[in-house]
Amino acid sequence: MMLLYHNVLVKSNAITSSGTKRGELFLGDVNTQLKRNNITTDINVDTNSNLFTAITIDEPVPGLKTIISFKVPDQSSGKVELQYLHDYAGICASVGGCANPIVSFSGVVGTNSGSIGADVSFDTKTGNFIKYNAGLSLSNADLIASLTMNDKGDTLNASYYHVVKPMTNTLVGAEVNHVFSTNENTILVGTQHSLDPLTTVKARVNNFGKASAVIHHEWRPNSFFTLSGEVDTRAVDKSAKFGLALALNP
Repeated sequence: MMLLYHNVLVKSNAITSSGTKRGELFLGDVNTQLKRNNITTDINVDTNSNLFTAITIDEPVPGLKTIISFKVPDQSSGKVELQYLHDYAGICASVGGCANPIVSFSGVVGTNSGSIGADVSFDTKTGNFIKYNAGLSLSNADLIASLTMNDKGDTLNASYYHVVKPMTNTLVGAEVNHVFSTNENTILVGTQHSLDPLTTVKARVNNFGKASAVIHHEWRPNSFFTLSGEVDTRAVDKSAKFGLALALNP
């Protein structure tokens, strides 16, 4: 077993060095940060003589940031990333610095009431998409609904969350998940209700017959008593599970 015996931290202006000794092994690195106008350069050198550099160009135009990073001697680690942030949009695009880079793009556009976004990665070496996901959401004071597509379009997920009665913290929610490759559906329905200001009951059930419930009670400030149970309605005598938890805080 290796134990931490020694730790050193020295800081002078924008240069930081640290060292850690574990047994007979000493690990250390040196970090420095250089700033000039809107350009920030971060340099890190570790014990194995790996040099990592990140150059950030902040807002050459309003909302835009450029990050150039690379690691020496790993020539394939280079990456250029562009980030753009607006009141109603956020976009990030990156490309690797090798001969056949991976190109990635993600972005979201919307307001507090609704938004739509996507996340895509493409491998130029194989000519295949590594990832492509998309989603949209709608929300107001008492309702949130969303629809997302993940796993390269193989999984479709829809969710719904609604505040029925704010006075008693009564909520209902539902989630539907469909996998196109297996044609499998998963449906989950849940609810929450406060019996009093200190006691909350939650329950949920899915289309496979599994039902669960939780009673959460704050019996003193910051101390909670929780009783939970789960049962498979298709085999009640074999699947019933119960749990009890007590959390004490001073």
